[in-house]
Order: sequence, then structure tokens, then C-alpha cells
Amino acid sequence: MITSETIYLGNLKTKNTHVNSGEQIITEAPVDNGGTGGAFSPTDLVATAVADCIFTIAGLTAKNSGFSIDGAKAKTQKIMSQYPPRRIAEIYVEFDFSMCNLDTKQQTIIRRIPEICPVALSLHPDIKQNINFIF
Repeated sequence: MITSETIYLGNLKTKNTHVNSGEQIITEAPVDNGGTGGAFSPTDLVATAVADCIFTIAGLTAKNSGFSIDGAKAKTQKIMSQYPPRRIAEIYVEFDFSMCNLDTKQQTIIRRIPEICPVALSLHPDIKQNINFIF
């Protein structure tokens, strides 16, 4: 089954449609590569997908274990390599679960999730992934 369909809109932009839901995401080249900064760049989406994946697994785990992570937040930073070829060199994600009042056992469960995150595991091993948690 097809996951998504993409149309090139011109001016370094694409429109991506999730086939199953119809949801759309616009991407644009990053500012340092000729874009205007008006939308996520493709590499922004890759970095953000790490946070999304960890949150998805954390949400499933919390639901199945009888606790909540509702309201938790994450900040993601992507750093591009300074040397060719152009690629993501580092991804930083800081998760803030301080509003969730998690106990020590729940915190331990959450801290282990990056080890099983399919997105994080799918990235090239040269991409440094820094995942930090605030409880």
C-alpha cells in the first residue's frame, strides 16, 4: 500500500499527502539552501520524526502501563554537516516530562525508549543522536 503521494510545487516546495488520512505536509528547502524558512525542510522532518517516534512509543507504553504523558513536550535541533556531502550530522531532542509527575519506574521505562525507536534505529550510525529527558 502506498504511504504518501508527493507533488513538486515549484520554488523548492513539495506537498505531501498521507494516502490513508488525507493529511498534508508542505516542505521547503532550508534557508541555507535557498528556501525561505516558510515550512519544514525534508531534513527537519527527519529530525522531528525522532521525537515523534519516541513520543508515540512512550504514549503507547504509558497507556498500556496505566499512566499518562499528556502534555509532555519536546524540542528538536538538527545540525547539518559542515563538510560535503550535505547531510544531517547531529540530532538533539530534549523531552520535558516534568508536568507528568512520573515515578522512578516510569522514568526508567521512558529513558529506554530511544533504544527501540524504529526511526532512531533507521538513521545512519554516523548521525549523532543526543536524547535528553527532563522529569
